[in-house]
Amino acid sequence: MNTRATTESIKTLTEPVGHLGGHWMLHPEVMEPCRAAGYPNGYVYYGAGRGGVLGDVDADVIAAAFGFFEPSLVRRMWEAGTAVEGAAAAAARYGAACVEFGRSRLQGFAEAERVAELAERVALGADATGLPLFAGWRRQPLPDDLPGRAYFLMHLLRELRGGAHVVAVVASGLAPRDAVLASGGADMAKLFGWPEPYGDPAGIDKQPAEQLTDAIVGRLYDDVLNNEEVKELAELVISMRAHFDGA
Repeated sequence: MNTRATTESIKTLTEPVGHLGGHWMLHPEVMEPCRAAGYPNGYVYYGAGRGGVLGDVDADVIAAAFGFFEPSLVRRMWEAGTAVEGAAAAAARYGAACVEFGRSRLQGFAEAERVAELAERVALGADATGLPLFAGWRRQPLPDDLPGRAYFLMHLLRELRGGAHVVAVVASGLAPRDAVLASGGADMAKLFGWPEPYGDPAGIDKQPAEQLTDAIVGRLYDDVLNNEEVKELAELVISMRAHFDGA
């Protein structure tokens, strides 16, 4: 069972890991080259690239793993995206874009080696039960260089928390659409493909799901790092974000 110290460190990690691990995903620098590879748009590329680690499966499998997207939107993204070069190739291309995006921004970050050391222990040692996207992405090869490796590991830690959050939302009885509304309102619900009308987001209590997410993630970190190491990783990732944003 994770301690209070670990829980506070996990909460501290949430925002910078989410920022670092997600900032690249729909960034123009990542999206623009996809058309030259044959993808009709970036959203299709995102769907096939992120989900491609699960293999050549039906879109229902991808929708289940993504968790928060309206399933018919996932089907359109997935089928159009995998038609270009298949699931595995899409994932490899998307993962390489992630590495390059982070590598160019983390040059000169002095703590990349220690971040990579601690984050890799979590990514490779955490129990992946119920976290299919995380499990799929951690089977991808890690980059050899420290800036690329450290950044790619932030993507893995983000997928770890994202998968845990899907589990927590379902366990707390919250509908995926309502979880999206509570997080980002109507604009985010539209982006994720959910049709109107929407209820009032202010009436949605997402706190039980957030607390359960923290508890799940805290246990997973606590299985492989001690309290001081989790705290150290949180502090290092905050510094890493500052370097990344200043690049």
